Parts: sequence; structure tokens; C-alpha cells
Amino acid sequence: MNDTSGRLLRLLSLLQTPREWPGSELADRLQVTARTVRRDVDRLRELGYPVQATMGAHGGYRLTAGKAMPPLLLDDEEAVAIAVGLRAAARQPVAGIAEASLRALAKLQQVLPPRLGRRVSTLTAATPPTPAAASLVDATQLTVLAAAASANERVRFNYRNHHGVATGRIVEPHRLVVVGRRWYLLAYDNERADWRTFRIDRIEKAQSTGTRVPPRQPPADAAAFVTTRLYDLAPVFRAVATLALPASQAATRLGDYAGELQPLDDGTCRWHSVEDTIDWLAVRLTLLGCDFTVHQPVELIDHMRQLGTRITRAVTPDT
Repeated sequence: MNDTSGRLLRLLSLLQTPREWPGSELADRLQVTARTVRRDVDRLRELGYPVQATMGAHGGYRLTAGKAMPPLLLDDEEAVAIAVGLRAAARQPVAGIAEASLRALAKLQQVLPPRLGRRVSTLTAATPPTPAAASLVDATQLTVLAAAASANERVRFNYRNHHGVATGRIVEPHRLVVVGRRWYLLAYDNERADWRTFRIDRIEKAQSTGTRVPPRQPPADAAAFVTTRLYDLAPVFRAVATLALPASQAATRLGDYAGELQPLDDGTCRWHSVEDTIDWLAVRLTLLGCDFTVHQPVELIDHMRQLGTRITRAVTPDT
């Protein structure tokens, strides 16, 4: 392979990364002049690769969508990553994407050399499927948000809160984050001038505004920020329960934030908890090592019933 062909392949590999590449940075990466970069970009366009050039302080070169998809350039590690990702996507709850993922995987496996095929099989066999998510995510919405986050573009969409009320939002997407079994978008909300977390299954009609902005940095790592924010926003309750323990022993076992303990007799007491999430209240009760009766809230009563059913099913032999 001559120097020009090799340089074109390296240039194409860089441009396939979803970002804007300043000409000076491409020139430094390829160790050529800016004029050579412009000439190589013209050659890629002649080969059918839709390379777009934008002017300004944040301008540069980027590979955009064309009328037909030109051949992709993948190294071994990228090919393996894509194959493993497609197998995982085929099991994930992104609406309408499972079948497309399987079709793409079939095409990719046809061109994978045997050594890479074995690596893919080994990796996927060692990665068990995760349970289905609680809600489906629209693949089109996911793609729009991911592209906007990569290109630092503002998007607008309608967002339904937990009451089902929809509001219009204009945001600057930063990252897509999976927590538990749901997808979330971490974005800077322009109208509220603050960082916000959005459940992606509640986003509708997402579309790019075409406005590019300088990238912002959230106050913490994206995954940590979203997880913390979700915990902070989780509903909290005060539990009332009768414990089959003397109040003094209950206070010792509950430790800090024991709440209020009211002795009923020598062997029982009434517990009025501090505010906490349903999950954590259930954990505190079950770790006490005594019998108890939950009086309120109804959400905790229902949760304990469901938990008891799962535990009973887990220890009951098949008949």
C-alpha cells in the first residue's frame, strides 16, 4: 500500500469517529500539511464518502450521512466490539432494534475472519443476558440523542413527567446512561439553566435544532451523577410497624436514624421510622432478626408481600 492510500485510510478511520475534526488536528495526526488534508478530503468525496466541512471556531470536517452507505473501515478490536454490541442489543429492550441488530450481526459475521469469530463467541458466552427492561426505548429517539451528544448539538423534545404531563424542552445532551433496567439522558437544560436527568422512554419527538454549542462538563461523572440524582428523587416514606423486640434492643439493632420507638410491653414496641425509600425500609425491617407487622404505608405493605412471594418461590422445591 503506497503512502497516499495508507494516509487516506487513516483519514477515513478518524472521520468515522462521530465528532468534528479541525483541519489542523487532522494534519497533526497524519503528519501532513493542511493543504494535503484538504486534497485528501476531496479524494474521499470522489470515492463517495460524504465529508462535510464547516467554518468557524468550532468548525472542521465530519463524515455525514449520504445517499448510500460507503464501506466502513474497522480494525480488529472495533469489529469485535461491534459484534458483541450487536448481540447484546438483540437482547435489549430498544423498540424495533432487536431484529435490525440480528440482521447487522449476520452480515458482520460473514466477513469476520475465524480468529475474530472465536473471540466474539468467547466474549458473548461469558456475558449472560440481562433481564428485560421495565420499558421500551424508541431506537430513533435513542439515535437522535446519541448523535446530538457526540456532535454537541442542542435538541428539542417533549417530555412526560411521572404524572403524564408533557412539557417542551431544549437541552444539550451529554451522555446516555443505563441505570438498573432503564435508559437515561444526562443533559443541560437551557431554560432551567441546570443539569437534568431524563428517562428516555418518556421522551417524544426528539429532533436536533442544528445549533452546535461548546461542550459542557457536568459536576460529576455522568453515571455517578445520574445514579445519585435518581436516588435523591426517589419517593420516601415513613414506616409504622410493630416489632417483636423490646424497645431497647430495637434501638440497638436499628442504630443511627432509628426514628421513634414506643414500648408496647416487655417484648414488643412500635417503630415510627425516619423518611426513607421503600427498598431501604424493607431491608431495615428484614435485618432486625425478629417478627414484625407493617401497618403503613400501603406501598411498603405491598412491597413486603411481593418480596415474601419471591422468597417463598425461591425456597419452595418444584412439584
